[in-house]
Amino acid sequence: MEAYLDNAATAKTFDQVCSAMEKVMREDYGNPSSLHRKGMEAERHIREAADAIAATLKCGRKNIIFTSGGTESNNMAIIGGCMAKRRSGKHIITTCFEHASVYGPCQYLEQFFGYEATYLPADPMGHVDPEDLRRALRDDTVLVSVMLINNEIGSVLDIARMGKIIKETGKDVLFHVDAVQAYGKCKINPARWNVDLLSASGHKIHGPKGVGFLYAADGVKLHPLIHGGGQQSGRRSGTENVPGIAGLGLAAKMAHEGQDEKISRLYSLKEHLIGRLSEVEGSVINACDPERIRDTAPHIVSVSVGGVRSETLLHALEERGVYVSSGSACSSNHPGISSTLRAIGVKESLLDSTIRFSTSLFTTEEEIDYAVQQLREVLPVLRRYVKR
Repeated sequence: MEAYLDNAATAKTFDQVCSAMEKVMREDYGNPSSLHRKGMEAERHIREAADAIAATLKCGRKNIIFTSGGTESNNMAIIGGCMAKRRSGKHIITTCFEHASVYGPCQYLEQFFGYEATYLPADPMGHVDPEDLRRALRDDTVLVSVMLINNEIGSVLDIARMGKIIKETGKDVLFHVDAVQAYGKCKINPARWNVDLLSASGHKIHGPKGVGFLYAADGVKLHPLIHGGGQQSGRRSGTENVPGIAGLGLAAKMAHEGQDEKISRLYSLKEHLIGRLSEVEGSVINACDPERIRDTAPHIVSVSVGGVRSETLLHALEERGVYVSSGSACSSNHPGISSTLRAIGVKESLLDSTIRFSTSLFTTEEEIDYAVQQLREVLPVLRRYVKR
C-alpha cells in the first residue's frame, strides 16, 4: 500500500484537468495573441480561466494576472509593488516565518535597492498579533506581505484584521497575501479583507505545475518583472501558457464546487490523523490545540518525534510507501533547521525531528491509518541507532 501525504508540496492532478489540457495542446494550440481563429480559440481559454478564478474571489477577470506559479506571483507582488511605489518609501513589513519566495524578494530589495524589512514575531501557535503590525507601520512603509496559511505548521493568520488595521491608518500601503496554501482550502475574500495582492498556485489545488496567478485589486500598480511584450495589459510579457491556464481554471472551479463539504472532509481527516498520531510515543503536534483543530488549516499537520532526525525518518517511511515532508518542499534540497519551527519556539531537541503530513481530496482514512502504523513500527528501530 502507498500513502501519499505530502500534498502541501504538490497534489495529484484531477483527471479532468489532464484531459482538458491535452485537448488544448492537441486542438486549440494557437497563440492567444494571434488575430486568426486559432488565436481567438486560445484566448477564449484564458478568458474562461480568468472568469472561473475571479468567481472564486468575487472579483473581475481584469484582476487576475497569470504567472508561472506561487513563487513568481510573490516576486511580482513584492518587487513589482515596491518598485511601483519606490518614491513613497522603502520599508516592508513581513513575518518571521514566511515562505522562501517571500523572504527572497524582501532580501533582494534590501541588498540591492536599500529597502528595510521588519519581521513580525509569531507565538507558539503560529499566530502573528495584528497589533504588532500596527506598531510596525511607519510613514515610509510601502508594502505588507504575510501568508494566510503557514505552509509548514498550518497556522492561520488573521488577514481580515490586518487588512483593517492597514486601511485605518489612511496610508497608501500595499497589502499582499501569500495564499498558496490557502486557496481552495478556505473561504477567501480579498476585497472584504482590504487585500491588494494575493498569490496562488495551480499544483496545490490538483491543477498543473508551472502555472499560478496573482490577484491585483483595482487601481493597484505593479512594475513588471518581465518586459518585451504587451500581454496581460503589459503587466507580464510573454506568450501565455494556455494549456496550463486552462487546467488552472478548471482546477479552481472543481476545488470550489461543494467547497464547504470538501473542507469539512479535510478537517475530519485531520482530526483522525491527529488522533492517531497522539498514540505515537514521544510525539508532539506543533501549533495546534486539539480542542481547536478547525481554527487551523484543514490539510497540514506538523509533528515532532524525538530521537530521530526528520530526514532519516522520511526515508524510512518512504521505503514503506509513505510519503511525507520534512518541511517546505521548495527548500528540501538545502538542509537546515526550519526558521518556522524556531519562530514558534519548538524545543531545540525537536527542531531536527519534525515531519509534515498534508492531506488532499484524494486522501483516505485507510492511508492515514497505514502511515501512522508504519511510523509506529519504524520509530523504535531508528531510535536504537541514535547517538547518545
